[in-house]
Amino acid sequence: MVLFNQLFPLWALLLSIIAFVFSEPFSALEIAIVPLLAGVMFMMGLTLTRDDFVRISKDPRAVFIGVLLQFVLMPFLAITLASMLQLSNQLTAGMVLVGSCAGGTASNVIAYLAKGDVALSISMTMTSTLIGVFATPLLCAFYLSETVAVDSFGMLMSIVQMVFLPVFAGVLVNHWMHQQVARVERLLPSISILFILLIIAIVVALNSSRLVNIGMLTLLAVIFHNSFGLAGGFFISRLCGFNLKQSQTIAIEVGMQNSGLGVALALQYFSATAALPGALFSVWHNISGSVLASIWGRRRDSIEYLIKDEQNLKSDRVK
Repeated sequence: MVLFNQLFPLWALLLSIIAFVFSEPFSALEIAIVPLLAGVMFMMGLTLTRDDFVRISKDPRAVFIGVLLQFVLMPFLAITLASMLQLSNQLTAGMVLVGSCAGGTASNVIAYLAKGDVALSISMTMTSTLIGVFATPLLCAFYLSETVAVDSFGMLMSIVQMVFLPVFAGVLVNHWMHQQVARVERLLPSISILFILLIIAIVVALNSSRLVNIGMLTLLAVIFHNSFGLAGGFFISRLCGFNLKQSQTIAIEVGMQNSGLGVALALQYFSATAALPGALFSVWHNISGSVLASIWGRRRDSIEYLIKDEQNLKSDRVK
């Protein structure tokens, strides 16, 4: 299961290619996107406990800065890049939707692989998810008011149904049936990844005819969006005085969005074209996140090894 999770970017890329070539079977599953996303949110809720909420209350500064960066930096980058690259109104809407969403659940896995602050990662994902119930529709209305019509209230209700209620239900189930949940907890990340992979495949299939014409330009916007988000999250948090481990975790959280939610909202309130940035983001941010996790994880192992080696040398000298 661990190997399967680590190879998430590879599965996303392969399944995207399959969905592009054989689009009809996946396109027929469009109606399943919302239930699949709700399932991912429910499983996220199953991993949360009272201790997670207590942790935020004890040390809220890193969470506050990280979530603030997420909801300020990412939508601003999205609208700026869409304008610079002269993307269509629908693609711009999709970019802003992704930028206005909370952190994705895959970020917790990436933070773990990077040997980052996993507790901070989970706290940020949980906090941004709850705040995003209100922030996402408001940010979309603010940035897209002159581009496309935004049903802010309808979007708010959809996010409550797709995100808040499933997460809340998962927290309740974990509280009242913790022993039963603990038995299957190790399977939850893999099941979540399967659901996310299927969402990606469906969206790629729905856009298979459009990808040839607009895919490369949109992919460029998505790569820049993710890269600037990762860099901004890292360097700004370092300027705020956080240590290397915290800054790397904040970078991962800021740069990796809940693109599955962006896809579902785009299909419901805009068009299949607007869902394309979310689909591309889903694939790309897992690739870039995995590469960063590998680099940062290896460096941290090397540093820890050197520290232990130095401590052993000092111990031998004392003896």
